[in-house]
Amino acid sequence: MTKIAVVTGGTGGLGHATVVRLLEDGARVVVADVDADAGRSLAEELGTDVRFRRTDVADPEQVRELVDFTVSEFGGLHLMVNNAGISGTMHAGLLDEDFADFHRVLSVNLLGVMAGTQAAARHMKAGGGGSIVNVSSVGGIQAGPGVLSYRASKAAVIHFTKCAAMDLAEYGVRVNCVAPGGIPTGLVASATGDDEMTRRIRAHMEAVQPLRRLGTARDVAEAVAYLGGDHALHVTGTVLTVDGGTTAGLKPMRPA
Repeated sequence: MTKIAVVTGGTGGLGHATVVRLLEDGARVVVADVDADAGRSLAEELGTDVRFRRTDVADPEQVRELVDFTVSEFGGLHLMVNNAGISGTMHAGLLDEDFADFHRVLSVNLLGVMAGTQAAARHMKAGGGGSIVNVSSVGGIQAGPGVLSYRASKAAVIHFTKCAAMDLAEYGVRVNCVAPGGIPTGLVASATGDDEMTRRIRAHMEAVQPLRRLGTARDVAEAVAYLGGDHALHVTGTVLTVDGGTTAGLKPMRPA
């Protein structure tokens, strides 16, 4: 059976890699994003098994329309990937935080995931089940300074995922979460707005990571494909970290 999937935030970084990975499995994919130009260009580039729908996930009505569009275009929905997210602006510390972007960050990162899960599950319930994969972050697992609204939103995504998994299990709807860490996407750069600061943050993330390789968006896409596919039929309510071991502990010091 051909799987039908939606990937929010699908035009760049983790979303783009996930769309490509799902296409390799033979899926048909609807890309959702606020960047209409990038979305149309991507759909045209990837071919007839891809559609684009401009969607601001902070608006639950647009998310419901996205699911309706997917069902209308492809005849169903089997996998919902709630990937869209924003970082907010990085401040020096809590005492310097102005919370100016708090509502936007929580609306995209948390409400968008909740609305996407609900809209997809309503269809999946009627269709006999399905899979929902929410994208969180190691920032929602490990405490740390900076982008506090982002960290709080990603922690909430993890807890919501577990709650939704319990709530929707009776309908055959699995809900899981991936938590990337140390993946070089544009999110850090958008938070800092400073090339040197971005470089230093990425260097630090790589330095404390036990695995001595740089993670990629493809690594995260593989995790999404696993959780969303038939190899994970008995997996729900779990958080799969894709972080080179960062959340397992700090890289051990080696003797000179």
